[in-house]
Amino acid sequence: MSGLLDGKRLLITGVITDGSIAFHAAKIAQEQGATVVLTGFGRLSLVERIAKRLPVPAPVIELDVTKQEHLDGLADKVREHVDGLDGVLHSIGYANPETCLGAPFVDAPWGDVGPALHVSTYSYASLAKSVLPLLGAGSSIIGMDFDARVAWPSYNWMGVAKAGLESVNRYLARDLGPHGIRVNLVNAGPLKTMAAKSIPGFGELEGGWNDRAPLGWDATDPTPVAKSICALFSDWLPATTGSVIMVDGGVHGTGQ
Repeated sequence: MSGLLDGKRLLITGVITDGSIAFHAAKIAQEQGATVVLTGFGRLSLVERIAKRLPVPAPVIELDVTKQEHLDGLADKVREHVDGLDGVLHSIGYANPETCLGAPFVDAPWGDVGPALHVSTYSYASLAKSVLPLLGAGSSIIGMDFDARVAWPSYNWMGVAKAGLESVNRYLARDLGPHGIRVNLVNAGPLKTMAAKSIPGFGELEGGWNDRAPLGWDATDPTPVAKSICALFSDWLPATTGSVIMVDGGVHGTGQ
């Protein structure tokens, strides 16, 4: 039986642990026939160990999206493993939890807000630019989002970063559409990932989500989000771009 992603070559960023969304997306993508290359930041040896837990151990490329030399050399590094790409997952975000999350919103200094916007928002565009030489018509760029339509408790400047990400998504879709490249975000409901642990009040936010979700919501299971990512990587949404795909159990539609 053929897989949904047979023959696809994917670059997946943001794998930190085997509980991360990116890891589950990589796992399901491989199970559906894709070849996966990962990027890692910081403790690269940790990411390399996690990569060995995939069905097929995946190569890991070091990538700090704030370093131009990493971005400039990314395409050549990817070519060491695959001859091109059919999809890229941007699963990267950062904000200082002491000042940008939970603390009074207006007290966050630009010295902390700037890096948060650089890593969480601007890097979506800079990553796309770096891999553009590897992408052809039918390719898919995907970013990870959290509903930026409202001001969530404690989310503060990361919420602003996500609002910016949604705007970048639209502009990238406009500019890359003529190349046949689709650009979309997946808006995931709250999941108990390592990143979520740094958000003050996350437990309160996540705690009532299942009650508000028409389909229910399991904050310990990234699988529905990972499957949605893989659906966007496939050829089955050929005319979908500039969109935010909501994968939150339906909470966004309940007005709660």
